[in-house]
Amino acid sequence: MHTQFKSLSYSDLSNDTQLAHSSNTAVQEDSALVVMTDLNKIKAFTIEETATIDFANSKMIASGVRLLFVMNAGDVLVGLITASDLFGESPITHMQKHGGRRENILVQDIMTPRTKLKTLQMTDVIRARVGDIIETMKDFGRQHILVVDRQDGKSNERICGLFSTTQISRQLGIEINLSPRASTFAEFKSSMESYS
Repeated sequence: MHTQFKSLSYSDLSNDTQLAHSSNTAVQEDSALVVMTDLNKIKAFTIEETATIDFANSKMIASGVRLLFVMNAGDVLVGLITASDLFGESPITHMQKHGGRRENILVQDIMTPRTKLKTLQMTDVIRARVGDIIETMKDFGRQHILVVDRQDGKSNERICGLFSTTQISRQLGIEINLSPRASTFAEFKSSMESYS
């Protein structure tokens, strides 16, 4: 059965027509939901862990995203890969340790594994402000943080949202510096030695 579509009525553009401006801006005092990517409304893009990083890059470009959720053959989330992972130190470090060439590096070789991912509970995010999210991301030293919730009557968590420093920076009109904070004296000492 074919659905029938019809043409809508249309008119000429008037001389005094103005351009709508996006209200997609934010300030740090706004609700954190203003800067969250809501995965209930926006498609989450995925890639298999056995794909090459060159394929991951092509998929990011085609999808217009800088992050892919990495899935295993059983369609279970095993990690994340970002554009920063693809073009940062990770591919070089992998080749130094294991040999080979860039085109042979797989997503699973340089992704951030699930065990290293940090999450926020949606119940906390609902009450948070943009500034709270920025401070949390600074504490983690990561460009992305996932938001999870529980569906009614289910014990499993599901990823329902995502915060990205790139998105937050764009909406606030400021750069967010994510220099990792030292949580132990040894980390602090090590970070200070890198400046000498």
